Amino acid sequence: MPDAFYETDGETYVPTELTRGPWDPDAQHAGPPAALLGREIERHPGEGGPGRVGRITFEIMRSVPLAPLSVAVDVLRPGRRVDLVEARLDDGDGEVMRATAWRLRSSPVEIPPGLESVDPPPGPAAGEPKPFFDTGQSVGYHTAMDYRFVTGGFLEPGPATVWMRMRQPLVESEEPSPLQRVLAAADSGNGVSAALDYRRYLFINVDLTVQLHRLPQGEWVCLDAVTIPEPTGVGLADTALYDERGAIGRATQTLLVAERSG
Repeated sequence: MPDAFYETDGETYVPTELTRGPWDPDAQHAGPPAALLGREIERHPGEGGPGRVGRITFEIMRSVPLAPLSVAVDVLRPGRRVDLVEARLDDGDGEVMRATAWRLRSSPVEIPPGLESVDPPPGPAAGEPKPFFDTGQSVGYHTAMDYRFVTGGFLEPGPATVWMRMRQPLVESEEPSPLQRVLAAADSGNGVSAALDYRRYLFINVDLTVQLHRLPQGEWVCLDAVTIPEPTGVGLADTALYDERGAIGRATQTLLVAERSG
């Protein structure tokens, strides 16, 4: 078993088999590369000092291969209090994923009591692991993440509430940041709450938007997710995000829905 989702080779990130997604043995699940882009964005220097990511949107240009990746980061809109940062992931043949994020310079604000958060669902101790559908691979993203379902399951169509945590670091020898922990899990919303039979239908997300009013505490992140497919072939996965203290934000995914050929 690899020690991390990515190993480093100079300025290049080399994915291990822990990044492998369930649909294609040669492609990554979008969660790890999203977390990798988030890592670069939160580490990039800003005009007003370190900023907290309030919203980050990922555009998935094409499947992210199990191949070495490079990241380029630019500040699109500089500012002392807020800035807009873009990061691009390249596999050597071109761009595979792009992220834009608003970073906000946080400072203490007196808020009336009772407004800070929303109570979380029952915690991971109340959940249980449930079987993953057969991917044909013994190691991948599905084995690199820990799952505890409070409601629903991979093989149970419909909404689901699941606690997730990374079993290994994102990058070798690094402790994952709270943002990385959220992003590694958030792209799973449409998978855990699939409304359609994956053997008959495709429901591929072309993007992921994560809005965070608070960063998570601890290793576990909860996804309270629902997928809404439409007969037009367009769908939406809507996921409320929690840690064990309460609500931390929300994630949405735009879905392409289609019947599998053959």
